[in-house]
Amino acid sequence: MAGRRVLVFPSSAELGPVLAQLVTSRAGKAIGSHGRFTLGLSGGSLVSMLSKELLALSELDCSKWLVGFCDERLVSFDDPESTYGLYKSQLFSKINIPESGILTIDCSLPVNECAEDYTRKLKEVFPDDDFPVFDLLLLGMGPDGHTCSLFPDHPLLEETKKIVAPISDSPKPPPQRVTMTFPVVNSARCVAFISTGGSKAPVLKEVLEDGEASPFPAARVVPTKGELFWLVDEPAAASLTIQVERLGSGAKL
Repeated sequence: MAGRRVLVFPSSAELGPVLAQLVTSRAGKAIGSHGRFTLGLSGGSLVSMLSKELLALSELDCSKWLVGFCDERLVSFDDPESTYGLYKSQLFSKINIPESGILTIDCSLPVNECAEDYTRKLKEVFPDDDFPVFDLLLLGMGPDGHTCSLFPDHPLLEETKKIVAPISDSPKPPPQRVTMTFPVVNSARCVAFISTGGSKAPVLKEVLEDGEASPFPAARVVPTKGELFWLVDEPAAASLTIQVERLGSGAKL
């Protein structure tokens, strides 16, 4: 791993512009290096923050972006629980990303087949990788320490072979989902967690300060060769005793 950076912002209002800058800077690097930018998205509060901040940029060019989903709920795209559906309405419909640049699940399939189908889609666009190597993955963390749809004490935490795994007993509804596995997450060139709000403070402290000893899935995100950023606001960072970097909205990553 290239090293972990824990970046603390006064509030999500200052965090948002820096997140957008991270995305566009890594996009520029990736397109310059290998002609495209591969981005893995998560749902939750990230959808509205990322959409708002990217759309505020004056010269956003997404024509060479390829977007996948770190996890997805097995619901129809017009369901308010659909991560793709939320991004489509808030972001994709307003930027110049080609339709072929968005890798969606087939929500008509049973969950096991859906995971296999999404694995096939990823293999087609990452033909040279045992596990897909994304340029940037954006992750969230629940108050229980889960990330993607990898939940505490779940057997999927030990999955080492699958690229995308099905889950039919998610402790958080809806129960049926597909999720990237840790081998994919930890193969990425850059991973950024976005964690805001005081409800995250206790688990954030354990994840960041207990390291590998932590029982929380988010603590298992340790990119093999890539960068790892934690972008958090002051309420989420309230319990931290480790050294952090305190930044404002103009920071460049």
